[in-house]
Amino acid sequence: MLKIVLTIIALTFLLKPVNQVCAATGLNTEPPGDIFTFWPLVDYRKDAVKKSSRLSILGPLLTFENSPEDKISSFRPLFHNSQDSSSTRSYSYYLFPLASAETTPDVSRFEILQLLQKNIYRKNEAKEKEQQFMIFPFLISGESKKYGSYISLFPLYGDIYERFWRDEYHYFLFPLYGRTVLNNTTNYNFLWPFFSITAGENESGFRIWPLYGQAAKEGSYSSMFFLWPFFSKEKRVVGVNEISERFSLLPLYASYDAPHVTSRTWIWPFFGYSDDDRTDEKERDYFWPFWLTISGKKHNVIRFLPFYSEDVKEDYTKTWYIWPIFETDTMQSPQYRQKREKVLFFLFSNKVESWAQDDKERQRTALWPLFLYNRNTDGESSLSMPAPVEPILDKIGIENLWAPLWRIYLHKWNNSGDSSLSICWNLYWHDKSKEAIGLELFPLFRYRAAASFNEIQILKGLINYTETGDRHALSLFWIPFDFSWQVTPAPQKD
Repeated sequence: MLKIVLTIIALTFLLKPVNQVCAATGLNTEPPGDIFTFWPLVDYRKDAVKKSSRLSILGPLLTFENSPEDKISSFRPLFHNSQDSSSTRSYSYYLFPLASAETTPDVSRFEILQLLQKNIYRKNEAKEKEQQFMIFPFLISGESKKYGSYISLFPLYGDIYERFWRDEYHYFLFPLYGRTVLNNTTNYNFLWPFFSITAGENESGFRIWPLYGQAAKEGSYSSMFFLWPFFSKEKRVVGVNEISERFSLLPLYASYDAPHVTSRTWIWPFFGYSDDDRTDEKERDYFWPFWLTISGKKHNVIRFLPFYSEDVKEDYTKTWYIWPIFETDTMQSPQYRQKREKVLFFLFSNKVESWAQDDKERQRTALWPLFLYNRNTDGESSLSMPAPVEPILDKIGIENLWAPLWRIYLHKWNNSGDSSLSICWNLYWHDKSKEAIGLELFPLFRYRAAASFNEIQILKGLINYTETGDRHALSLFWIPFDFSWQVTPAPQKD
């Protein structure tokens, strides 16, 4: 390892940009940025115009990027961090999707597979904080404005407030005993889910699941089941002098009646109908979910799967042809339009988004597992190969942490004519802009050119020829000295 480090240091001196060699002459010898490569160990690039730099070690495994906008560091596939220039926003991924972290002016988050979570919310300018911590389901803690701090040590004992869709959770030796509260309705559970008691203001009920259960609240609802889920009925008050009734005797029959809505199902869930007078929407199920129709003012569906399906709403249309072979869907509004096409779910996908008012468009096309094409709203495009995961999971964690490991071909370009190409993580690279051009096939050949600058290098300095203004230089056999001469430009004829 020491020999490798010493070799890199020696080559760094041997391959210094020619502007350092000619500094004593006072000539303008600025090359088009600094580039040092020794594939696959080191790849360093600095752009003085964009004030950015990038260092890659061992291909895509270890990278560091700096620009006026942000700082990025990656140790793939273990770690990736992106931080803005003001250090107020930071995003990190750890062996995605294993763990991630986020820091913004409003919140700090850390999570592992959604099971371990720590959230700190900054509420106002006084830096008031609210913290939540969770190793689901074993340890959950936090603080509620209404109830104060709480902690849960599952399955021994716990109190949880204003989380998981309930106002309160209380339990002891779960599932032996538990109590939940929602909107002043309390449910007591014993050997959950088999025995429970419901209590509230003018409300009562009990359950011996799955044999029998009933509950009722005066002026609100009443419900009952027997041998769940085969027999059940429910009645609810949904408005002034308006009620809804639900009845099921599965799998033979199910019904639902409410103001403006009537539904019937036979041999649930396959055959039935539903009518909604408010939307003038009528559904007919001939063999749900494969054959059905819906007709209405704002929603229409024709579905004869696997042959054809069309779902049309005011601003959305989705169509299947020979399901699941081809799908197309379109979302449209005065400000935004999205059209997406898919073949066999993720085998091929093409999504185009446009914003009419801003005259902007974005496109993403993928063919699994061959390639991924992206074009952003600024007209910058990229084509990468192969793409074994991106067509299936369009996640920023995959893009930042995993995808660079298998992208042996990466081509980027924009509408201004700038382009870059990398093959096998810069074994061959090509950069082109209005100001400069450069290419290299390691270790055989490198060429760079810009205004008043040209460089040709063979075998990483065995032969190195440069032109800087009217000065020419030639060095051989990696010797850190050159033969230089000046060429006087020919006078221009009148």
